[in-house]
Amino acid sequence: MSIAFNRLADLLRDKGEPTRYQGGALRTRGICHEGDSPGTVAIRRGNNGGVVIHCHKCGDNRGFLEAIGWTEADLFDEPLERQPDRPADDTWIPCRDRGHRRVAQYVYRDANRAVIHGVTRCDHKCFAQWRPDDTARSGRRWSLNDKDGNRLVPLVPYLLPELLTAKEKDRVIWIAEGEKDVHALVDHGLEATCNAGGAGKWTREHAAYLEGADVTIVADRDAKGREHAIAVVDTLRGLARSVYVVQARTGKDAYDHFAAGHKDAEFLRAWAPVPHPQDPEAAA
Repeated sequence: MSIAFNRLADLLRDKGEPTRYQGGALRTRGICHEGDSPGTVAIRRGNNGGVVIHCHKCGDNRGFLEAIGWTEADLFDEPLERQPDRPADDTWIPCRDRGHRRVAQYVYRDANRAVIHGVTRCDHKCFAQWRPDDTARSGRRWSLNDKDGNRLVPLVPYLLPELLTAKEKDRVIWIAEGEKDVHALVDHGLEATCNAGGAGKWTREHAAYLEGADVTIVADRDAKGREHAIAVVDTLRGLARSVYVVQARTGKDAYDHFAAGHKDAEFLRAWAPVPHPQDPEAAA
């Protein structure tokens, strides 16, 4: 039983806030936005203990935590310790039966650097997602949903802790279509992120972390890449300070661009949907 979850339930009860269980979560009103919806905040027990809070209107938990006087640290039963490495976890992937071999693993973390879920990539470009689970022999479950299809982990952008630090330093945040491209950007000194699952999986929950930021989206040079970039732009309008869309000078994506020897300044600008306030295009 989660100590933090019970502590939060008791706090809401003492404050007179109505709660109910629905869809595997404790639901309460959005006191972070004047409580205009009775079940907009979902509260679940975390996989590693503690509690996970998500307001479906705010797109995150920050406003709710502020409203109840909590910080991110209050969400945990006790300080999280790094789990020992498990050799079985390190190489096993669901498609191994077909002779596939793992070539990369990408770990998604929350603002406190606790592991939320991971993505593995094999040499045949299969992508499998997992979540930590200490009750499993391998220490992980190869699904982010329960048996009824309800998501068990929050949606966060890749490299979230680094993204938040970059925002504090007023750095441009680059959004790529996949983790491999993110690392190509990071390797060249840029701050970058993406969503798990590739094109079409970016949501307003991801975008919420980019409020007030200057954003550059690297659109893959194909139909899906164009559609993905447009969808990401739509979530950032009215939220980010500026949004630009670029494409690789050579090849399809950021990885190809750098592999061809180009620099970050040599991306081709494709679109300026939200010009920076100091950009002449903003006054046009």
